[in-house]
Amino acid sequence: MANRNSIGLIELGSIAAGFEVTDAMLKAADVELVVARSICSGKYMVLVRGDVAGVEAAVAAGSEAGGFSVIDTFVIPNVHASVFPALSGVTKAEHLEALGIIESFSVASLIEGADAMAKSANVRLVEVRLAMALGGKAFASCTGSVAAVRAAVDNGAEKIAAKGLLVNKVVIPNPRPELQNEMI
Repeated sequence: MANRNSIGLIELGSIAAGFEVTDAMLKAADVELVVARSICSGKYMVLVRGDVAGVEAAVAAGSEAGGFSVIDTFVIPNVHASVFPALSGVTKAEHLEALGIIESFSVASLIEGADAMAKSANVRLVEVRLAMALGGKAFASCTGSVAAVRAAVDNGAEKIAAKGLLVNKVVIPNPRPELQNEMI
């Protein structure tokens, strides 16, 4: 796998189907399993990375195996480099000039929105939190100048809203330092 900068995800409404889908995805193509786990509200998510063709084949095979259990899917070619550290919770912001947050009803649409935020403006993703202790919802936060954060939040929210899964979006100029304690 020379070029592993594409990711694909399947979000399912069944944990049992999640195991079957994970197996189908890994058998369908030369992809790397990033995470496969149960998430809040009794859902399951499978995230793989690889080259575009491999990820597309894996998501197609997993979607077929998952059938009616599939809630949402995506394939993102050339995912923004800041998405993985934000997913891992390793990004720390020293100062928040502005704080932007997008919130979604699905993990899949949120990751798509976070990627769109990072690609659309000069912002830094701070956190991408997926469905754990969130009732199955997910949110992403970013920081940068007020104008850049507004643009990023609007782009990320638009991506999520296109699927009808946007919960909310906010931009907070010059947030209080105490808000950082609530992050990551």
